[in-house]
Amino acid sequence: MSEETVPQQGGTGQPKGLLQQMEELMAALNADLSALDADLQAAGDAGRGPGEEGDRGRSG
Repeated sequence: MSEETVPQQGGTGQPKGLLQQMEELMAALNADLSALDADLQAAGDAGRGPGEEGDRGRSG
């Protein structure tokens, strides 16, 4: 990571700014993962016929 991505600031303002950025990124990541999980669940449910729920944990 280069120094250009994080502006250099003096004093105690930098940690709070970085913490805020991390919280925002984590919230966005969580939302993306939740949406991906929902998409995968829907795709998995659509690919199964009735009575195949017991095969969910089995592979190949």
